[in-house]
Amino acid sequence: VFFSRSQDVLTKQQEHLKRQREAVKYRIKKLTAKQTEITKKSTAVRENISKKFEDIKRVLDQDLKVTLNQLEMEANAALFSIDNLLEKCNLVTQDIEMELSELNAQLEQNNQQEQHIKTVKKERKVTAIMNISFPDSIQLDDYKSNQILSLINNLFLFIRAQIPITRKVFESYVTEVRLDPDTAHPNLVISPDGTTATYTKEWQEFPESADRFDTTLNVISCDGFSDGRLYWEADVEGKTYWELGLTYPRIPRKGREETCWLGRGEESWCVEFFNGDYTAWHNGVSHHLPISKNFKKIGTYLSYPAGLISFYGIDDQTHLFTFCAGRFNETLHLAVCPGHDNEGSNTKPIKLCSAVKT
Repeated sequence: VFFSRSQDVLTKQQEHLKRQREAVKYRIKKLTAKQTEITKKSTAVRENISKKFEDIKRVLDQDLKVTLNQLEMEANAALFSIDNLLEKCNLVTQDIEMELSELNAQLEQNNQQEQHIKTVKKERKVTAIMNISFPDSIQLDDYKSNQILSLINNLFLFIRAQIPITRKVFESYVTEVRLDPDTAHPNLVISPDGTTATYTKEWQEFPESADRFDTTLNVISCDGFSDGRLYWEADVEGKTYWELGLTYPRIPRKGREETCWLGRGEESWCVEFFNGDYTAWHNGVSHHLPISKNFKKIGTYLSYPAGLISFYGIDDQTHLFTFCAGRFNETLHLAVCPGHDNEGSNTKPIKLCSAVKT
């Protein structure tokens, strides 16, 4: 009986493991299919965007060709007219030279009457050519050229106002956010409007609160976000140390646990800048970023539905790093660490700012 029961237990375990194996295999199949789907979709989108840019370039190149051709034809017509006048002037000059030679001969022969008649005719011919060969009488159509330049300049200003395209998209996701002073480390001063975090060496006394970070120089936003697409920008100009990211509200806030630092636990994601080096952090895993520029502004983009967090150097729209969480399961808060004074080189604050059109 005991052996029979053991066999039943083993058989049930065996069947359970087989079902688990089939479930995992099916999941692998679905993940592989999703991988293929994302690759195809991303490729199609990029190819479509590239085609649109090529279409724009082709239209502009064609218009450039037509415009330059028209201007060249007009210039050629003016140059052709000048060439004709130069040829006539040269012929008149040759005639004058010949008449001067004849005049010299006549003077030697003392035949002045005949030469006087020729000189009068020559003067009329010279007067005629001089009357039709004024340089200022031949002009390009400057008014039309200026109109073309004005339209091209307007087109340039319009295009420049629309790019970078990604920046224009992000601007549509801009969300106002305020830092929560009740979560700020005692060495951080939060401005009254909740947009600025500044490190101070002076420890500020506050009532004990479970919400406040007491070791790491962090502060998080008042509001959390659990849907939609959102975008923020932070002014970090002149700083040598900062961290920006997003976190679930359950991030540890007390003691010296490593997970209290942004990106060191599974509940937060961040990009860190320290003495010229950029590092992306999540769940204690670091990604060194091969970027050397000190950006004045950093953009943070959150796509809650897609499970994406991206960071950008706004000065030239450099992509710093993107985390793909797959799916967020809690409310996310913006998280800021302005860093310590770094031996006096990091006294400036972090300031959250609106993404304005450039």
